[in-house]
Amino acid sequence: MVEYVRIPKDRIGALIGENGRSKAMLEKKCGVKLEVGHDGSVTISTPDEDGFAEWKALDVVKAVGRGFNPRLALNVLKEDHVLVIIDLYEILHRKEADLHRVKSRVIGEKGKAWRTMELLTNTKMSVYGRTIALIGLEEDVELASRAIDMIIGGATHATVYRFLEREQSGRRTGL
Repeated sequence: MVEYVRIPKDRIGALIGENGRSKAMLEKKCGVKLEVGHDGSVTISTPDEDGFAEWKALDVVKAVGRGFNPRLALNVLKEDHVLVIIDLYEILHRKEADLHRVKSRVIGEKGKAWRTMELLTNTKMSVYGRTIALIGLEEDVELASRAIDMIIGGATHATVYRFLEREQSGRRTGL
């Protein structure tokens, strides 16, 4: 079995790494072979036709393509961890002005909103191009997605943070 994916050209260097170190590390950790084209095309294969390894490696490559560094992208290999990519361009009906505004609100001043949401949801977030990518436990990524939906809908940062704190508090107490 072989998987194919395309990543942005400016992310090829991150995927390959200095002297091919990142690519070699990803191949070893995922148990796959990566072939990276100059156009951003990536072919993922395994010698033993292990479809699961290729499928997980596909998420790792997509995570690198969406702005995560390769070591952080490997978190999707952990049990119960997922990668979710939110396409803002589609959600905002291809309105460039809205795209810039929402990305700015998600990032916040000097990255404060981004860091706070990562902290309150126990996820890692990447805002890249027209997407927001999240890596973490499935329930944490779902919570972070809900927070991003609130920001897209115009909620204030304070409202979003209170919501996240309330949700996390409820999880700790089992409510």
